[in-house]
Amino acid sequence: MKTGRIAFGALVGLLLAGCASVPMAPIDQDSRAKTFPTRTDKSTLYVYRNESYGGAARMTVSLDGRVAGQTGPRTYFVWEVDPGQHEIVSQAENTDTITITTAPGKDYYVWQEAKAGVWGAHTRLHIVTDDVGRKAVAECRLAQSSF
Repeated sequence: MKTGRIAFGALVGLLLAGCASVPMAPIDQDSRAKTFPTRTDKSTLYVYRNESYGGAARMTVSLDGRVAGQTGPRTYFVWEVDPGQHEIVSQAENTDTITITTAPGKDYYVWQEAKAGVWGAHTRLHIVTDDVGRKAVAECRLAQSSF
């Protein structure tokens, strides 16, 4: 009985240690981003990872050739950008790239999917609708972006 409890405790500890953690933005920034403010002269890009699958994997995200940081499970990035063409790159065991042409005053949502790979998590980027994106972002916490 005692051995079983020790084994269970060790298993729980390993599972918790296996979850990827990434630097998080302050809670007030997260709350503000979830009001989905958009300036009329800018576009807003959200990249989110709202699933727990691949919890031990961090995925590197770049915007327009600049590394923004890494996502973990249930995290997102948000950036205010000039309208026009933007390239988002997601790196895990593989690399996926998506290009979006944005318009002023609009929000854009990109789902960073985590899938099983050979040695680690694979990544895939998908543009989703505003309704799907807003609901998913609400389930996540804002990761700290390097810009």
